[in-house]
Amino acid sequence: MVLKVYADRLSQPSRSVLLFCKIIGIDFEEIQVEVLKNQRFSPEYKAINPMSQVPAIVHGHFKLFESHAILIYLSCSFPGVANHWYPSDVSKRAKIHSVLDWHHSNLHRGSVGLILNTIMAPKGFPSSPQAAKEAEKILMKSLYKLETFWLKDGSFLVGSSQPSIADISLVCDIMQLELLSDKDFDRILSPYKKVLRWIQDTKKATGPHFHEVHGLLFKAQKRIRGQMATQTFSALSKI
Repeated sequence: MVLKVYADRLSQPSRSVLLFCKIIGIDFEEIQVEVLKNQRFSPEYKAINPMSQVPAIVHGHFKLFESHAILIYLSCSFPGVANHWYPSDVSKRAKIHSVLDWHHSNLHRGSVGLILNTIMAPKGFPSSPQAAKEAEKILMKSLYKLETFWLKDGSFLVGSSQPSIADISLVCDIMQLELLSDKDFDRILSPYKKVLRWIQDTKKATGPHFHEVHGLLFKAQKRIRGQMATQTFSALSKI
């Protein structure tokens, strides 16, 4: 019974599920659902996820969507998953759940809002300068909480010395900021030294899989930053 993962590697929640599958060695089939081509609205995909979001999985007759739920399901359903990813201790699990619940209303909301209203706007997504400004405020507050609370007692989230599914979910979200210009990326993240160190620690802990899963994002980053440089040069040449 091969696990099917429906994902778009430009989607941060999709990357978190793909990364975890690779880390724990699950035999799975990756099925691409391109968000920019609106493939998530196809009748075939809506039969799997009526919410028309990625990622989603099909495991035999079982269908599931929402990345956090998927990560928990994978942790509990496949043998050989190291305990630190989703501990058997109920209190430790509860702390991981608290991070994941906080994530979607804070860090994810801020990063998605900023990218959609800046980088993705030229690709036809509705944009708003005011929405971008509000999203950045949410993002900065979230990074501050990440720095001063979630990472205050350990190398990884909630005081752990090893990463959990929460670390994977949140770090994949922050990586979306790589689509910003170098200047904006540094401006937003450079004040948060613990966050930057945690990103590097999580990359190292997830080995070569991290860079492989983020390969499409890095290609998009190179293309977008190249376009930014061209536009800047064109504007300056007209002065």
